Amino acid sequence: QVQLVESGGGLVQAGGSLRLSCAASGSIFRVNAMGWYRQAPEKQRELVASITSGGSTNYADSVKGRFTISRDNAKNTVYLQMNSLKPEDTGVYYCNAEIYPAGFTWTAYAYWGQGTQVTVSS
Repeated sequence: QVQLVESGGGLVQAGGSLRLSCAASGSIFRVNAMGWYRQAPEKQRELVASITSGGSTNYADSVKGRFTISRDNAKNTVYLQMNSLKPEDTGVYYCNAEIYPAGFTWTAYAYWGQGTQVTVSS
């Protein structure tokens, strides 16, 4: 079974920092793109940042210059370093990864982490 396990969420004051991590484990052949989404109260889920297997990154305009996404391919882990946090960054953050499970399948699946709460106070 493939699963994504997130950690690092919590409560922080505005201007502070948090580092999220998400590790993929199980019967994995290959992990392609990985990313972070968030869902704020009364808002739709949105892409925050993504990173390809080769390290190419993409960010939402609202977090450019403040957040940094990275990955450790040897550990099948993606990170999100969040600096200069703002109250509007508050929400549930979900890790996402496109993964080819080990075996005979030719199909990649999108897997999701359980979500981790990030709360930024004023």
